[in-house]
Amino acid sequence: MSDFIAEALQRLPTETPGWLSEQRRRGRASWKSSTMPTRKTEDWKYTRLRVLEEGAYLSWAERQDPSSPALRALRDQVKIPELDARMLVFVNGFYSPELSSAKAMDAMEVVHFSDADETQVENIRTHLGTAANRDKYMFTALNDSWLDDGVFVHVKQDSKVTTPLHVVWLTVPQREAFSLSQRLLVVMEPGSEATVVEHFASDGAQQNSFTNGVTELVLSANARLCHYRLHLEEEHALHIGGVHARLDRDARLNSFHLGLGSTLKRLDVVVRHEGNGAHCDLNGIYLPRHSQHIDYHTCIEHARPHCTTNEVFRGVISDNARAVFNGRIHIHPDAQKTVAQLSNKNLLTSNRAEVDTKPELEIYADDVKCTHGATVAQLDDYALYYLCSRGIAREHAQVMLSTGFINELINNLQHPTLGEYLKPVLSDMFVQQVTQRERTE
Repeated sequence: MSDFIAEALQRLPTETPGWLSEQRRRGRASWKSSTMPTRKTEDWKYTRLRVLEEGAYLSWAERQDPSSPALRALRDQVKIPELDARMLVFVNGFYSPELSSAKAMDAMEVVHFSDADETQVENIRTHLGTAANRDKYMFTALNDSWLDDGVFVHVKQDSKVTTPLHVVWLTVPQREAFSLSQRLLVVMEPGSEATVVEHFASDGAQQNSFTNGVTELVLSANARLCHYRLHLEEEHALHIGGVHARLDRDARLNSFHLGLGSTLKRLDVVVRHEGNGAHCDLNGIYLPRHSQHIDYHTCIEHARPHCTTNEVFRGVISDNARAVFNGRIHIHPDAQKTVAQLSNKNLLTSNRAEVDTKPELEIYADDVKCTHGATVAQLDDYALYYLCSRGIAREHAQVMLSTGFINELINNLQHPTLGEYLKPVLSDMFVQQVTQRERTE
C-alpha cells in the first residue's frame, strides 16, 4: 500500500450522517485494496500522480467568512448573466447560503445529504453509487471513503424545470495545503427535463487545494438533462474526479465539458446506455497552457440496442502544456442497431506543446454504425499570412484562429447565454497567452 493511500485512510470526516456509514465503509475497503497507478497502468500512462503523492494535502478544508468582500466579488465574477438560474455556492467544499440565491423550483428538490428527510434519504441510498463504479475508478472509492455530505437533486416525474440549477464550487487558498471532497447526485424521474451547470472556479491567488469531485447522473425513461461542467480553476489547483451517467429507455443526455489545465487535472466521463433508444451528446473543450496538464478519459458503454452517441472533443494546447484524451466507445453484444460517432481534434499553438490522443472503438455486435477519428495540427501558416495580409496584427490573427477552432462547440450550446458568458473569458485567455508568447520570443 502506498503512503498516499495509507494516509488518505487515516482521514475521517468529522460530521457524517449515520446512514452514510455503509457507503463510506465500502469506499474505504475499495480504496485500501487499490494501488497507485504508474506509467505501466494503461489508463494512467500519460498522467503521473507524483505531485499529489509528494504534496502535503493532509488538512481538511476550513470554513471561510462569507461576508468577505473578496468572496462576494468572486461570486459575482462567476455568476452567469441572463442565465436566470438558482445558484448554490460552495466555498472550499462548504455550502454558503449567504452567497447563494434562494430561487424556488417546485418541481426540483435540492437538498444536502445531511438535511434529507426519510423519503429523501431512501431515494439517495437507492441511487448513490449506481452510476459511479468505485471498484473500477479508484478516486471514486476515495470520494466514497471521505463522504460526509453531498447535494441531492431530484426532478419529479413529467416535470419540465425551465430554471437552470447553477452549482458553483469555489476554492481559495489556506495556510496549509488541503483536500476537499465534492459529491453531486442528480436523479431524473421518467419524462422529466432539467438543466444543471457545475462551475469550478477559484480566485487569482496561487491555489494549494486538491479537489476530489464526483457527479452522478441517473436518468429514468424519457428524461432529458442538459449538464455542463466547467473547470476554470487557477492553474495550481489539483483536481481528480469525473461524471458518471446512467441512461434508461429513450433518455437524452446533453453533456458539455470545458477544462483549463492545472498542475494535475484528470477527469473521467462515463456514460452507460442501459435502456433501448437512449441518446447522448457529449462535447468538450480543453485548453491547457504554460506547463499545465489535463487528462480527459471518456467511456460510452452501449449495453442495449437502438442507442446513439455523438461525441466531439477539441483541444487547444499552448506553451509547454500537455493534454491527454482517451475516448472509448464500447458496444456490447446485445447493443445491435447502435449508431455512435467519436471525434477528437487538437490544435498545437507552440512547438513545445504536446497531446496524446487515443480514440477507441470496442465492438462486439455486428449490426452497428460507428466511426472514430483524431487529428493533431499546428496553426496554419497560410491562414496566418492571409489574415496578416489583410491588415490584422499577427497576435490578433492567432487569437482569431484559436477561437475559431472551438467556436463551433460554444455556438452549439443548448443555452446560448452560457456561450455568451464563455466567449469573452476564453478570448481574454487567448489574448494574454499570445501577448506573453510574443514578449518572450
